[in-house]
Amino acid sequence: MQSENPIIADFVKLANSAAGTMAGMTREARESARERMKEALGGVDFVSREEFETVKLMAQKAREQNEALEARIAALEAKHSAK
Repeated sequence: MQSENPIIADFVKLANSAAGTMAGMTREARESARERMKEALGGVDFVSREEFETVKLMAQKAREQNEALEARIAALEAKHSAK
């Protein structure tokens, strides 16, 4: 049963309009935030898993070589100081 009171009818129209406006603003804010994130992440350079693993192995090899050279230097220093 609908009311014939124009004030109530106007209030219902206003409430419906406000709800529609809020829904539209929410959608717009969500899309805007999504676009900002895309722009922010667009400048970031990501590497593939394969590239990451390759660099990881290179770093491990460099550490091993460094440890071997440190041991060799220590042995040479010990030999030199023994003379």
